[in-house]
Amino acid sequence: MPPRQRLPLRGEIWYVRLPTDPPEKGDRPVIIVSVDARNRHDRADTVLVVPLSTSVHKDVPTHVYLATGETGLGENGVAKAEDATVVRKESLREARQRLRQISNGKVCEIASKVAIAMGC
Repeated sequence: MPPRQRLPLRGEIWYVRLPTDPPEKGDRPVIIVSVDARNRHDRADTVLVVPLSTSVHKDVPTHVYLATGETGLGENGVAKAEDATVVRKESLREARQRLRQISNGKVCEIASKVAIAMGC
């Protein structure tokens, strides 16, 4: 069995290949939005994530803008709350460089945009 990777924490940015992406697309950054009780639990093999995109469009009600200073990524981007999904922990890859952890307030803002995406 391979050595276990570090467990993801809420607000961290990790990389993963999403099953909804085209086959030629590589790993993309995602924000871990599930609570740490789930993220750290030995028997929970998945985490809830929201993908990031550098395609920034104004006035999309389900997007949360994230500046490079908030993420540590090379470009400004958005969290696409309408694409929230569950991924297996084992499929997550840590960034090569240390990225910033998104604040709890910003994660809660993303959660409110998920509610909009659900029509609530």
